[in-house]
Amino acid sequence: MKEKIKQIPEKIFNFIKYNRQFTSYVLLALMCTTLTKYLTVGDFFSWQSFFLDIAFIFIFGSFGFLYRPQKQFTYYLVMLFIFGTMGVVNTIYYTFYQSFASFSLLITLGQVGEVGDAVFDKLELFHFIYVIFPISFIYINKYLTNLDYFNLVAKFEKGKRIFIGLLASGAIIIALVSTTLTKTAISRLAKQWNREYIVSTFGIVSYQLNDLFNTLKPRIVSWFGYDVALKQFTDYIEENPSVKSNNKYTDIYKGKNVIFIHLESISTFLIDLEINNEEITPNLNKLTKEGMYFTNFYPQVGVGNSSDTEFTLNTSLMPVTNGTAFVNYFDRNFITIPKLLRDEGYYTFSMHGNKASMWNRNKMHPNLGYMDFYSETSFEIEERIGLGISDESFFRQALTILKEIEDNNDNYMGTMITLSNHTPFENNELFPQIDLTYHGFTEEEIEDTNYLEGTRLGNYLRSSHYADYAIGLFFDYIKESDYFNNTIFVLYGDHDPKLSIKEYNRYYNFDFDTNDILDVEDERYKAFDYYANELNRKTPLIIWSKEDYVKPLKVDYYMGMIDVMPTIGNMLGIHNKFAFGHDIFEIKDDNIIAFPNGNFLTNKVYYNNSKEEYRAISLEESLSEEYINYCKEYTENLIELSNGIIFHNLIDIQLKKEAEE
Repeated sequence: MKEKIKQIPEKIFNFIKYNRQFTSYVLLALMCTTLTKYLTVGDFFSWQSFFLDIAFIFIFGSFGFLYRPQKQFTYYLVMLFIFGTMGVVNTIYYTFYQSFASFSLLITLGQVGEVGDAVFDKLELFHFIYVIFPISFIYINKYLTNLDYFNLVAKFEKGKRIFIGLLASGAIIIALVSTTLTKTAISRLAKQWNREYIVSTFGIVSYQLNDLFNTLKPRIVSWFGYDVALKQFTDYIEENPSVKSNNKYTDIYKGKNVIFIHLESISTFLIDLEINNEEITPNLNKLTKEGMYFTNFYPQVGVGNSSDTEFTLNTSLMPVTNGTAFVNYFDRNFITIPKLLRDEGYYTFSMHGNKASMWNRNKMHPNLGYMDFYSETSFEIEERIGLGISDESFFRQALTILKEIEDNNDNYMGTMITLSNHTPFENNELFPQIDLTYHGFTEEEIEDTNYLEGTRLGNYLRSSHYADYAIGLFFDYIKESDYFNNTIFVLYGDHDPKLSIKEYNRYYNFDFDTNDILDVEDERYKAFDYYANELNRKTPLIIWSKEDYVKPLKVDYYMGMIDVMPTIGNMLGIHNKFAFGHDIFEIKDDNIIAFPNGNFLTNKVYYNNSKEEYRAISLEESLSEEYINYCKEYTENLIELSNGIIFHNLIDIQLKKEAEE
């Protein structure tokens, strides 16, 4: 036994000596996966993910030994290109979405192609670092070829034996690492909610393979998990009987027309913000004071962003954690705001000055209950800003359609989706130019500092200022018009602009005296970390009318997009018995806002599911372990229940069952 142990170093040395090409493949692939983790989650070395990456690199690499040494080069080069592509795609995707790419999203590429400019706007020079790995491998192969290495090792080649050995080695490593994993870790891998956690713990290769399995699972076995999901749903219905709200806002807008205005990337950060004494969003600021303004309102989006917001607002269900409801589950039966109002005799419609196929809206909007969809073909594209028709032109042309709708219908409900403020917030020459320069004064002269010029935050401020300008023109007409006297308007930001923490730090901590960022130890330094950024993701929600139907009110309860339908539905006199959200005026301060990655927010705490840590909203308040565990369990159950309902079309099944009874 001792002799065999002593021979191990020699055997390893001989293996490397006669398999230099494979060894170089392993090292380059491992460097690639490690770099991907570092550039995304910032985790340079986690021993579990490190060894799992090695295991899968071994397993994939083992198949190279089914070829002769001279032919292995092509196979390993292809593998390195795959690892490199996986790295660059996930690095860019993480920069854009703070998540990781999914195979299910490949299905949506045709739907989101026009957002390519926004994604490529995140492309930076360092992303091309991944080409180093296949290029290095090409040079190594050339070097070995010049040494006549492959003809030499062909004499000692034992391909099939090595293939079996590497395959077994990879499997053994996976088995050994698996014994160190907790039940919680394995559960998170299976559910695939928190992708950051999976990559940090299991490695990027494990994540991508698990994602592939989750993508193919429903297509291979459509009934997979059906019984479990149905029982969970049935138990939930029995244990949580649906009760209609009964408060001072019940039915106050019953019989009123309602128009939802979907404000692209408008963040609460903008409200009342001034640069050089100029308001960035003067018109929205005014609307918040004239109507009912919800100050702590949070979208709950996954990878679908705008489409996830549309889905959650209309159904009071969570976005799916694998793919998007609009693309992957557009044929399911949902209870929605348009459907319920249509049952009340309302004409329902939606408007968006983009292609009807964008995010599969041409299929999903009819399924949500919209009777007509006015898309790009309904408008004259006379002025383009960003991804398409300018908001000013969109609103102006939409008014003609809206007047016709009011003339021909007793009641109507519609959704208007804006476009101009979509990332990458290019500084279009059509934007009203606001002064983003800091004007400093010394004893001798004026010193101007363009600290926001050319930055993403600066471009976002200009883009949002234009979007607000277009909104102002629209509401100026609404106020002057003889129409819309029986109409309430609901304005909501669909999601935050997804700017980096670095961008906000520059804004809050720029030192105009030195033209640099304040040092962390400076007393003027304002900390803007992960938790500050998460809390900054809230968007405005405003209910407004030109008549006195809506009284000015500021609502500070913490509220999610999933709560819009129950809250406003109660005001309109409609009720969705399958809603997972709450009427905010019923639940008030006891609300729990769940996010698709397992994080949650209450008026007391923000919880980071990936790191299993939290930060109290008020540092003076102590939180019990029971409270955190209750909120965590609630969040996980909500996500799992909602996923099961959507995937297995359980609402449709339940409605048919009730009809038979």
